[in-house]
Formats: sequence, C-alpha cells, structure tokens
Amino acid sequence: MGVRGIWKGFGGNGADPISVPDAEAATANIAVASDKERLEMLDSFEASDLAWFWATGADCRLTYLSTKAMAQFDAGRVIIGTPVAKLMQTVSEEEHHGETKPMSYLLSSRSNFSELVVSINGEDGNKSSCKWWLLTGRPQFDKKRNFKGYRGTVKDITATYEEKRKTSRMAAFDALTGLSNRHRMTQRLTAALTAYKIEKRSCAIIMLDLDRFKHVNDTLGHPAGDELLRQVSQRLQRVAPAGAEIGRIGGDEFQLIVPDLDDRGKLGDSANRIIQMISQPYSIEGRRATIGTSVGIAVAPYDGIESSELVKAADLALYAAKGGGRGQFRFYSNDLKENAEDRREIEEDLRDAIAREELEMRYQPQVDAQGHSVCGFEALMRWEHPEQGPISPAVFIPIAEDSNMIDQIGGWALTQSCCDAASWPGDLPIAVNVSARQFMNEDLPDIVSKALKVSGLQPSRLELEITESVFMGDVGSAQAMFTKLKKLGVKLALDDFGTGYSSLSYLRDSPFDKIKIDQSFVRGCAEDGKSGRAIIRAIASLARAMDMTTVAEGVEAMDELKTVASLDVDTVQGFIFSRAVSQKDVLEKLESGELRYEPVGPAKHRAQRRTLFRRIGVVHEDHHYVAMLRDLSRTGARIEGLVDVPIGTDLVIDLGEGQIVVCKVRRSQDATQGLEFETPLVSDGAGGLCTRHRVSPYMLANVGMPLQALQSGHHLAAVTAGSGGDASRTRPRFMQLDLGGSASRAG
Repeated sequence: MGVRGIWKGFGGNGADPISVPDAEAATANIAVASDKERLEMLDSFEASDLAWFWATGADCRLTYLSTKAMAQFDAGRVIIGTPVAKLMQTVSEEEHHGETKPMSYLLSSRSNFSELVVSINGEDGNKSSCKWWLLTGRPQFDKKRNFKGYRGTVKDITATYEEKRKTSRMAAFDALTGLSNRHRMTQRLTAALTAYKIEKRSCAIIMLDLDRFKHVNDTLGHPAGDELLRQVSQRLQRVAPAGAEIGRIGGDEFQLIVPDLDDRGKLGDSANRIIQMISQPYSIEGRRATIGTSVGIAVAPYDGIESSELVKAADLALYAAKGGGRGQFRFYSNDLKENAEDRREIEEDLRDAIAREELEMRYQPQVDAQGHSVCGFEALMRWEHPEQGPISPAVFIPIAEDSNMIDQIGGWALTQSCCDAASWPGDLPIAVNVSARQFMNEDLPDIVSKALKVSGLQPSRLELEITESVFMGDVGSAQAMFTKLKKLGVKLALDDFGTGYSSLSYLRDSPFDKIKIDQSFVRGCAEDGKSGRAIIRAIASLARAMDMTTVAEGVEAMDELKTVASLDVDTVQGFIFSRAVSQKDVLEKLESGELRYEPVGPAKHRAQRRTLFRRIGVVHEDHHYVAMLRDLSRTGARIEGLVDVPIGTDLVIDLGEGQIVVCKVRRSQDATQGLEFETPLVSDGAGGLCTRHRVSPYMLANVGMPLQALQSGHHLAAVTAGSGGDASRTRPRFMQLDLGGSASRAG
C-alpha cells in the first residue's frame, strides 16, 4: 500500500496522474503536484521518526507498517498479514489509567482511538524485548459504509514510558521488599471492596506484624533488619493463599488481601502456616536470628463493608492476637472493641494491684510418673481482682510485658518463690517461669543472684523455666545469657517444648537440665491414631540421650497418665494430681510426711468443651425458640430450654454474629439436649470455636435489612422470616421453658 495509501486514508485522493480534458489540465497538474509534495512531506515525516504509519485491511491484519517500526520486531518475524491484536496489546489497568479494553475489542467495535499506549512484545511473548508505542487509529469506510480497515500513526515512547513506569512503581511499591506499599494496598482494597459489593463477593484481609523484630534491629543493626524484612517478604510470597496480594504497610507490618475467601477454617490454616513459616530461623550476615509474628484477620462483608472499616477490624484482631501471647492469630469479632477497653482497664488495675500486694504465688506439684511422689513444685502467679475476681495469668502477663511492668512483677515473683521454697522441709526444687521479656533484661543474672541471697535458697534448688520464644532475635545473645545463669548454679528447663520455635540446635547448644513437654501433645495422647504419643516418646528418648529429665504438663485423665508413664517420662504435672495451691497448703502437705499424691480424674480424656451460659436461637421446621447454651465443643453442644425433643431431631442453632449450625439431637433428657454438629467448628485463634461460614450481609439485605457488617445478636430469624407466610406455618412441636421463669409454647 505504501505511504500513498495511508495518505488517502487521511483525506488525500491517493491517485496516480490521469488524463483530463485540456480545459482542466492546469488544475489537474496543480493537484498532482500538490499530491506529490504532500507525499514527499509524509515520506520525510516518516523518516524523521516523529511518527510512523500503519494500516490494515477489513480483517484487521496489517497491510502496511513503516520500515523503522517494522525494525522493532524480532528479525525474521512475519509482520505484514498478521492480526494487529496479536502484535499489540493494550496496557493493563495496573500500568496505565487510560483505555484498558483489549485491542481485539477496540478493533472489532470500529472505534476511533487516540494516543493509546500499547506494548509490543517479542515473539512468543518475550517481555525482555518489550517496546511501548503510542497508537492512533481511524476506521475507514467506503461510500456504502462498508468497513475497509484502519489507518493510523504510531510513535515509539519506550524510553519515556519505562521511566514513567519506574516512577509509578516507586510510588506504589516498597523499595526494600518489592511488595506493594501502604498507598497501593489501600487503593487495591478500596477498589476490590467497591467491585465486590456489586458482585456480592467476599474479601479477607490478613494483618501481621513481627514479634521481636526490634530486638534484631537493635542488636544486629539496621542493615541486618533490612535483610530480615526482605527474607520475611520472600517467605510470605511462598506461603500466602493463592491469589493474595501482599504489601508491606510500614516498619515490620504486612498486609495480605485475599479475594473470595470467607472460610474461617481455611483462613485459620493460612494464618498458622504464615506463623510457622515466619518463625523459622533466619541466617543474617552469618548470624542466626529467630522472630515470630502475630496475625489478625477480618472478612468483608461480614466484618466491614468499607475499606477503613475492614482495616480497623483486622487491626483490632491483630491487637488481640498480640495480647493473647503473640505467635497467634485472631479473627475479628464484635466483642474485640470491648476487650480492648477491658485490656486498658486491666493494665491500670494491675499497677494498683502491685502496690496493694494483691498478687500471690501458688505452687503446683510435679510428681514422679511411676510412684506418684512429689519431686518439686512450679511457682505460678495468681491475681484475685477485688471486683472481677480471679484474672488469668494468660491475660495479665502479656499486658505486664507490653506495659513494661514484667521486670518488676517477675523480680517480685522470683524472690517470693525462693523465700517460700527455702522454708520447705527437705531439698525439693522450685521452678519459676522467666518470660521472654525478662530474659532480655541484662540485669537478670543479678536479679536471680539477689533473690537467692535474700532467701538463702541453695542455687541448685532453683529451676528457671524458659520458653522457646527466648531464641527469637539474636540467638547468640540468648546463649550468652544461659552461660551467665548457669554460673550461678541454677538449673534451666525448656518450657512448652515443640510449640512454635522448636529446633534441636537449642538442645544441642544450650545447657538445659529439663524439657517440659507441652500439654498440647498430652491431650488425647491415649487415643488410637494420635500423634501425641509418638511425639512424647521421641522427646523422652531425646532427653534421656542428652542426660536431661522430662516433665509432661497438663495431665488430667487416667488414660493420659497411664500413657505418659509408659513412655519413659520422668515426672508429671497437672490437675490429675493437684491444682496450684497456696504456700500454707504446701507446708501442710510436706510437714505431714505424706509426699505421695493420689491421681484423681476422669478415666478417659474428653474433647475439651467450653462451659458457657448464653442464650442462642434454635430453629425447628418454621418455628424459632430460645435456649441456653451450656457447653460447646468442635463437634457438638449441650443446650437447655426445650422439652420433649426426640432423639434424632434435626435442629438449626444460631450462635450469634451470623454463625448458623445444622445439628442433630443425639441425647435428650427433660429440658436438656446433646447436639451433634453436621460440620465441625474451627478454632477462632483465641482458644474458642467458631463456624467456618456465616450468614452473608448480602442475604440479610435481600430480606430488607441494611447492608452493613454483622452486628452482635442473632440473624437466623431475619433470614427465615416470611418464608411461606402464616398460612403454611405448622404447630410448634416442643415446649419451651421460660428461661426466666414459667414454661410457654413457642411459635
């Protein structure tokens, strides 16, 4: 076709000189001369590289492309006759905020387009030789409006566009890790939630920050901290759920956007994988470092409709995970706002409790696994709040760590325990817990030495229980602390072995005298097919080979005790022998001369149930009842409030906040029913249970409720209301007790 054909497409007649009547000769010659000049100008323009020309036939295959434009394709590649849509691709929305429709769509719609950015890839899609063009095109039609093809110009903008992309990337991506930055993640989440609201889709966000990262940064230096962040980002990319976008939103904080995933079982599994992956040791400049992470999870539309609402929910869940002891995950729930306020109140009250001496030490016996005679005691701190009653150490110890009260509390606990143990008859040892935050205190050896001196306790009777989390950060610093403590003559025990940061190198390189087997391995170890038995045997054998003793903690049932004793564990600790008791009770026991404890407990381990006292909704056929939930396990529950419910009855219970469970009555006596769930519950990350799925706010909106995140309370009645109308309603089958008094019929 040549430039002449292109010119014709832009309005020139494109014709060769023709014969004309003599009367028109002068005019024709002027026209021909004018066309030649214009063609020469176009040739000159094309050669100048200011722009090139392209053209297609009606089938949108190239019929012409300027020579210099042709040269930008791979040598030997067939260009003329190839479909334009195969040679050029419009850029994605990620890289350009203009037209993003595919080239094939634009051509088929016969659209005009101007300054359209397209990419020209190498053959077979090789992007290493990618060029960027600015494309303009006009569809051509004959007098009958039949499409004849495209004519247009193209300009090479590769250099300027690459610079633009680089600048854009710097504004959207984290320079250190290459992950999306906070600005980009905010934009992506906002765009996703806006689109998903229309399409009624779900979207989860996972928030995490690193535990003990500051310690690595401070001890190994900022370059080591930067390298650690890079390695963390690489691990996240390997373990993130499919389709997730990962961003570093500042410091040691990361965020994952996970589209179309609302299954809390799968999200919990993903969170655990992230925690385990991040917690594996790192090699930083030839030194070993270990950190951990805490994870908070929120899901749209259940926990938030707008991006700010969802991020706030995930932040609260992350805060709760850190408050629960770190190295854990939490799902957002409506009570987290209240819990955050409770936490602040507990922190204030804890400061007062120290001044008022409300804290006290209790002692739980550690008993010989064979003869059941006492071998020592573990010191456990207790707090009896004057208004709220007993507050668990699992609640107030993390608060003490975060508020820098742990050194004061820990120092007092160590001294008090040593003083109490010094008054015991005989030479029984006392085990005292040392938190990871205490362990980081360079003054710890002096604090221990002072406690021994004040109490007069022999150093060999003091055993410091240290969790594996002390190895997070600079392992070399931990080894140096072990050496200083051992010089004092005290013993060291590795507590909660196998729960999060396990490494055999800890046992090889650290001077431990005892290993405590975590209760998670003890629970149900007597049951067939449980891996806990094999793990306990392996730990006991390993400890014996390394001249260490073992303690199995958390033993509660007779079958667990029998199993643990058969696996060569040295000592046992748990409710089956005794809870933690006061110093007065310990003295009475020891002074009586009866040093043996009789095991008392259920014959077999029973799946843990949470004792609850809260109202739930119950649906049978088309009737709603109210019952009291008494206890809850993964596979079932016990409820009270309905009378005459036959065994085998199918029910649906509403646990609140959109949690609906289909179940069957397996036991029924009077007003109490034992239920078996059709689908087991999953961990909520806080030691509790939740359903995998919830009632969607989109479904609630369909029945007239406002589109908003799930609120506290029950929603099943709203979902089923009005289905069938009053005429189709059946008579209520069961008597419902008035939970505040007399019985009544429900309907």
